[in-house]
Amino acid sequence: MTPRRAMRPTLSGGPVMTRVIHPVGARHPTAMRSPPPRRTVARRSPIDIAVTTLMFGAVIVTFTISPAMLTDWHIHYLTSGGIFIEKVHPATYLTFTGFGLLLIRQGNPIAELGRMLSEAKLLLLYLFCWLFLLVQVVVLNRPFTVIIDTFLLPIVLFLVILQLSPIQRKPLIWALHGTLLLNVALGYFEYATGHRLFPLTLGSTLVVGEWRSAALLGHPLTASGIVAGYIIALLLRPQICPAPVLRLAIITICLGSMMAFGGRTALVCVLVVIGAILSVTGLHLLRGSRTPLLNVILAMCAVFALGIGLFIALDLGIFDKMLLRFSSDKGSTLARYATFSFLSHFDWHELIFGPNPTRVNALQAQYGLNYGIENFWISCIVQFGLIHTIVLTIGIAAFFVELLRRSHPAALAITLLIIVIALSAVSFSSKSIQLVQFIILVTLLLPRDRVRQLSPGLSKPIPTALHRSSLQPGTSHGYLR
Repeated sequence: MTPRRAMRPTLSGGPVMTRVIHPVGARHPTAMRSPPPRRTVARRSPIDIAVTTLMFGAVIVTFTISPAMLTDWHIHYLTSGGIFIEKVHPATYLTFTGFGLLLIRQGNPIAELGRMLSEAKLLLLYLFCWLFLLVQVVVLNRPFTVIIDTFLLPIVLFLVILQLSPIQRKPLIWALHGTLLLNVALGYFEYATGHRLFPLTLGSTLVVGEWRSAALLGHPLTASGIVAGYIIALLLRPQICPAPVLRLAIITICLGSMMAFGGRTALVCVLVVIGAILSVTGLHLLRGSRTPLLNVILAMCAVFALGIGLFIALDLGIFDKMLLRFSSDKGSTLARYATFSFLSHFDWHELIFGPNPTRVNALQAQYGLNYGIENFWISCIVQFGLIHTIVLTIGIAAFFVELLRRSHPAALAITLLIIVIALSAVSFSSKSIQLVQFIILVTLLLPRDRVRQLSPGLSKPIPTALHRSSLQPGTSHGYLR
């Protein structure tokens, strides 16, 4: 309670000191009421608005315009012929335009570029490795647009997103959620109807007799990997979708779409993550950890509903095609074994500096690897040679380290997923935007949580507001416990 002294005259004329008691929280009658603080709205410059719009478009076209779609539109993105403009993905144009606007925002592009790279020094090593690869491509007179979309676009997009404020990232996050869920819905549609939105092609080769859905992502394995990364992000960082019921529904729908996309490696990785989460949760409960009773009831209902759903799906034969992928994969496993013996046909000079592409194509046809070499590092050795493969691996490792430094710990699981996919599929060993899609997924959905600033001299953060439960029940003046 706050005391206040007051003067009261007596009959004898002498003043007597009295004490007036005011309850805690009551304002002094003569105290001047301070005006409420004004809410200041930061004005964004036209360049910031333009960059946000361009990156919004880049996120949308990355997950909706695939190389197969461009081929179907008679754009020579993967096929031979055409002009240079056709050889670059639309997301590259949008991202590089936004990057250029960021460089001229302060009027000094060189200083702005130096500031960006000084905040992420490991990216300099990646750029050096990319330039080393560019020199070899130019000297050997090979198409260099392959390394632009596949290896240069991810780092430029990463730098642009780092410069965006949380408010600028919000529309990009919504665009990411919307396009991913759209692809999931289209995957169900293609699987149920057997009708493809766009023909499945690998370069100029038309793939027929394929039941797996591809949606707008262009290839079943690409779609499986991206959806698997999305599920892992939702599982390991619940803050992406705070509503538990909605998050569980999205995870269930996306997990079901894995049967339509048919990616075995991606499905196994997701099941391993789910098993690890359930195991850790079970160990905590066995060690005496408490959990709300409502969560237990909801978990029991979810398990019961999931069991019924799996039984109905198996009875209807929905999973038959996916289960056959594990027993009869049409030679996919044999093709992966043949990949390891593929290098034995080259001498050391060809392995170090890269063999002749004509001889490589002939050996691929002989081994039945018409759809590509399903291993990133072996494919890089065949394309660029052992030296450039080692240099490129060092650069990618530096890039991933910088990415993990600025991301939520859950990004490590998606990084392992990327490595597994690179070991078991063509992935980004050919001209593709799959690496860019994973970078967007990590940078937008898994940013590193901001640490609350501490007041000087205090070891704990200052609470911004008092919770209602911190008040002593039964008191009218709100004493703290």
